[in-house]
This record gives sequence, structure tokens and C-alpha cells, in this order.
Amino acid sequence: MKPSAALLGWLAGLSGVAVVLGILSALGIALPKPVSTLYWALLAALLLLALLDAWRLKRLPSPQVSRHLPGSLALGRWSEVRLDLSHDHASALTVTIFDHPPHGLEFEHLPRSVVLKPGANSQTGYRLRPLKRGLFTFERCEISLPGPMGLWTARRYLPLPGTTRVYPDFARLYGGQLLAVDNWLSQIGVQQRQRRGLGLEFNQLREFREGDSLRQIDWKATARQRTPIAREYQDERDQQIMFMLDCGRRMRSQDGDLSHFDHALNAALLLSYVALRQGDAVGFSTFASEQNRYLAPVKGTHQLNALLNTVYDLASTQKPADYGAAGRHILARQKRRALIVLMTNLRDDDDEELLTVVTQLGRRHRVLVVSLREEVLDNVRQSPVQTLDEALVYCGTLDFLNARASLLERLNAQGVQVLDARPGQLGAQLVSRYLSWKKAGTL
Repeated sequence: MKPSAALLGWLAGLSGVAVVLGILSALGIALPKPVSTLYWALLAALLLLALLDAWRLKRLPSPQVSRHLPGSLALGRWSEVRLDLSHDHASALTVTIFDHPPHGLEFEHLPRSVVLKPGANSQTGYRLRPLKRGLFTFERCEISLPGPMGLWTARRYLPLPGTTRVYPDFARLYGGQLLAVDNWLSQIGVQQRQRRGLGLEFNQLREFREGDSLRQIDWKATARQRTPIAREYQDERDQQIMFMLDCGRRMRSQDGDLSHFDHALNAALLLSYVALRQGDAVGFSTFASEQNRYLAPVKGTHQLNALLNTVYDLASTQKPADYGAAGRHILARQKRRALIVLMTNLRDDDDEELLTVVTQLGRRHRVLVVSLREEVLDNVRQSPVQTLDEALVYCGTLDFLNARASLLERLNAQGVQVLDARPGQLGAQLVSRYLSWKKAGTL
């Protein structure tokens, strides 16, 4: 318990009166005896009321509190948390409540002041924004309970357990289910490139239409029906995509609110959503993580939930990327031909090791190396140089970018497909590359 502002104010006032009385007494100014008697009576009454209020506050039962917490949160997005309060006291009570969100969750609108009416439930709430992914456990909340006479305030900690999972920011993708896939992809910046020719997988026979190619005509069916009949094709389905995500130290760079690791994870989930809607199978593998994870490629929308539950608590580490071990693991587990998407942040010292791994993978699979480029490097290159320090930073940045560009050129010269993108543009560019290959039948 601690004294309230009212009790401290009364004590300060009586202390001031005592100082004045002491000064007057030191100056030899005699005061009527009732004044001194009145002062001591007021002081005794205040102490008696304070003791009575403290005793009553100690016996006052704590309010009942329940927390309504979403079972899952999206990384970086604000969500509402509701608190329900009630109490058994005979009169209204104004309390201050402070929930204790675990570390890694940013909050707003706490603490909250709530008026509790007898026999009625009161509600309040606050906002949460996760700063990292994973499983978060709530343990307690804090209530500041005033005494019946307002002279004391009791701080009570009420056990209020709860858990929630923070997933990558994938909530925006579910809204796309309400629209046609093509319209939704165009809204987020994905461009589907048209190609010459037709899909590779036969779909059905139908009547010849204006604009169809003569190569589509099925002459046997045309002879039987005595009218032009065309073959209709669709993009090839039932293909497999396997993500290889680097969880090592090079993915810890920060661009905006998210790290490169989170940007890569979000882009992988975005492409997984699109690929599963296209009828392909999606799998996932990590390397340089605390405990490497593997999810075999499977078709169907349920695979998206399995993927989210596999990666929601992944975090980057301080380990170096071991491309050789990651490549051997994929070759041992992934027997069927697939599109291997290797997501990392390339450095100029990756040349030999990465080329060896990609060459081995390319003998059985189609490989795409995805590299994230730091936005701060592009910003430094475009900034004016006015001081010696800025010149040194500019030259160092250019040297690094030139070495990185040289590596990308060597990879391209060896026939390695590379997607070099800024973190914020990675998702749309990755899906565009997938769709262009899908329509071209080169997966």
C-alpha cells in the first residue's frame, strides 16, 4: 500500500501548520491554547482515519478480471485486447489497471482507469503490436485499488495467464480470397507476363473460337464432329516448390521495422499462397538455425497452415551459412524434381561454395537464388558527398556493391538464376518470376 495524493496533501498541510506554530513560538508570540489543541486533534483524527482506511482497504476483495486475447497476432500489426472487470463491493469503485504484456509486444493505452459499478461488468482495452514472432505467455495484471476513504492505494498483482502466437504478417493475404486471384495479384504489384504459345497440360476439347491458333485444332475430333474442334491447355500443375531459408547472421540486417529474415519469410509465404492456389506443392527447409526444420512439399490449402505453424517462431541466429550442408540435406530429402528457392543475402566471399552447391542442385532441380539487397546501401550511393567521413562511407559502399555485382555476374555467367531485390519489393518480384516460369513451362 502507498498513501494517496489526498493523504499526502493533508499531511503536508498539517506539517505546514506545525512549522508556522513552531516559528511563532520561537519568536515569543503566544497563541491561544485552543489553536494548539485543535491542531493536535486534527492530526490525531487524520492518523485514526488513515489507520481505519488502511484496515478496510486490506479487507477489500480484489476485482475479478478476465482478458480476451486473440489466439494469434500478425507481426507488426496492431490488435485489440479486451479486459472485463467486476467486483462485489457495495458501492462504485474507480480502479487503475495495468496489464503486463511480455517482452516483444509493444502496447498503447495502458494503464487504464475504470469505474466499477456494483453488480455490473465493466470493460476496457488496449492495443498490442508484436515486434517479433513466436509464442508469448501472459502471466499477470496489476490493479491499483483505492481505499474506501481515498487515503491509501493498494497495488495488487492478479494471476491472469494467457498465451498467443505471433505469426508473420500474412493476414493481408486472406483478404485476397474474396477476389479473383489475378485481380488480387495485380493489386499487390505482381505482373503476369504473357508468353507465346500455350500451356503444357491438356485440359479439354471445345469448339474452335476466333483467335485460336491453327495448332490447337484436333483434326480427328474435327472430322468426327464435322465442325472445327480445338484443344484447350492450361498451365502445368502438380509441381513442387521447396524453399531453403538462410537463418544465419547475414539475414539479421534491418530495413524498416523488419529484418531481412522476416522480409524473406514473408515473401516465401506469399509465394507459397500463390503456388498452392495454382495447384502446386510447397515445402520448406531451413539452415543455419538453432534447430533446422523441414516440411515436405504437399498440395492443398491446409499446407499453408502447416507452413505457418512450422515457421512462426523461427528466428535468425549468429551462425554462418553452410550452403554445402544445406544442399546435401535437400538432395537427400527431395528426390522429385522441384523448384528450389534459396533465400539468403549474398556476399563476395560466397562464390566457390555457392556455385558448387547450386551446380549440384541444378542437376536434379530448377534453382533460383534469391538475394536481399540492403536499402541503406542504395541510399548512401545516391546521397551527396560533402565531408571526408561521407566520402569514406561512399567509397566503402561502392566497393562493396561492386564486389557484390561482380559475384552476381559470375553466377549468371554460370547459368545460375538470381533474383536480387530490395526487401520491400521481394514478395512481388518473387511471385512475378514464378508466374512467368509457370506460363513458360520452364519450372
